[in-house]
Amino acid sequence: MAVDLHDVRAIALSLPRTEEHLIRQYVKFRVGRIVYASVSPDEDVMGFGFPREERAELLAAEPEKFLPPLPSDERYQWLRVRLAAIDEAELRELVVDAWSMVVPKRVAREYRDGGR
Repeated sequence: MAVDLHDVRAIALSLPRTEEHLIRQYVKFRVGRIVYASVSPDEDVMGFGFPREERAELLAAEPEKFLPPLPSDERYQWLRVRLAAIDEAELRELVVDAWSMVVPKRVAREYRDGGR
């Protein structure tokens, strides 16, 4: 059930325009200069782009899986998840949705319509 950095990397790098970078021991996946997913140095937690207005609802619904953003990230559309608490299907959904927030809508639409 649990996923790890290798699973995150495989999904993220399959998405158009994605680059991987190591910044302050965090493995970050970004499009241009915008980070949409980040794995902690201990590889236990992944931060990901998530609509700010939906954050509280998801945190309340599944507190065993999801964590609030770090205080320094609260102003961003960001949330965190325990990788040990999700499976590959849920990971794929979180990563693809976060990526979709940072690419042009046309690119996301083309990917979802079969550009995989």
